[in-house]
Amino acid sequence: MHRSAHRLPRIVWLLVTARAFNRLGAFSMSFLTVLISSEFGAGTATAGLIAALFGLATIPSRLIGGRLADRIGRRRTITLGLSACALTQLGIAVSGSLAAVTVCAILLGLSYELYEPPSQAMIADAVPPKLRVRAYSLLNAAMAAGGMGAGLLAAGLGRWDLRWLFVADAVTCAVCAVIVRAALPPDRPTPSAATTSTGSPWQDRALLAMLGFGTAFALVHMQVIMSLPLSLEQTGLRPADAGLLFTTAAVTALAAQPLLRLRRVAELSAPAMLAAGCLLLAVGLAGYAVAFDLPTYTLATVVCGLGDLLIMGRVLAVVADLSPAGATGRYLAVYGLSWGIATAAAPVLGTQLLEHAGVRALWAGMAGVCLALAALVVARPPTERRTKIVVARPRAMTPSPHKQ
Repeated sequence: MHRSAHRLPRIVWLLVTARAFNRLGAFSMSFLTVLISSEFGAGTATAGLIAALFGLATIPSRLIGGRLADRIGRRRTITLGLSACALTQLGIAVSGSLAAVTVCAILLGLSYELYEPPSQAMIADAVPPKLRVRAYSLLNAAMAAGGMGAGLLAAGLGRWDLRWLFVADAVTCAVCAVIVRAALPPDRPTPSAATTSTGSPWQDRALLAMLGFGTAFALVHMQVIMSLPLSLEQTGLRPADAGLLFTTAAVTALAAQPLLRLRRVAELSAPAMLAAGCLLLAVGLAGYAVAFDLPTYTLATVVCGLGDLLIMGRVLAVVADLSPAGATGRYLAVYGLSWGIATAAAPVLGTQLLEHAGVRALWAGMAGVCLALAALVVARPPTERRTKIVVARPRAMTPSPHKQ
């Protein structure tokens, strides 16, 4: 086979590079509850409620992003989303009242997921199915690389003033918007054509099973992002030390990438790999439950990072493989709602558990969720198709690079 057949197209590398740079400032939301509590004197439950409003706003954000991508084009939608995130992050940084920061957090949520549907669809459409796992794994690795710097940035700026974390995130969003606007091919709208469909993604039970699995996994993942700083504070450590732990997770994701190319790992079925990832997460989260100092938290973070590696590197490719021809973008958008649901639920659940049950109960409960997921994914694999759904292919806003 010709060597070029194994090369990822330029558009994938552009999107991956932009995403990595944007990730550099993406840990500010981990400190939203701490900022609200420390700067405005709000209680833990109030801080969790405001963070939940942000999460709820991300749910329509993803759906709006998919609709705008079809109406005004993918590049325009990505640029609009990143620019809006930059403005609202600055709004949080300069807010002088609890009401103002609440409004900015909701507006940020409405902007936060506009980027995802058009960018993921562009990657899925740009590469053939056999290269999708590689492309999405590259995206996760690039995000981890950006996360390394982000964790150090959070640890440094967080000790100075938490508001600067939001300023840094705003700057990276703005620069990323400029890169996307300048580097991605322009949108080429085509006249809309009537399409017919014998079903919708919401009728596909295999996709809905993946949505259920993804929501539970995302809830655990977002619990770490949202609750770890507060957990450290209640343990007697600095909340900003969460930045060091996030960097540890990113280093783990990068350093462990070669594991995915090992024959025994690569040949694992999707359910087996997802179950293994859940078991590793359960062990790491149990470590959080008993951790008492930063080295113990660090070791638990490494184990959690290995679990995330097995799950996040595979799940998007599984969803793309489940989708009928031409419906990849819609399938990824439906699955992506799991993150909005989890982002809304995680801060409320986490703050309530921390306030009424304590640190150990929070992380022991999350470990139990992962154990249940591992058992469920083996007993009833969510990747098995149980219905045949045929969805007509929509007109593309931009041509697929691998077809040019």
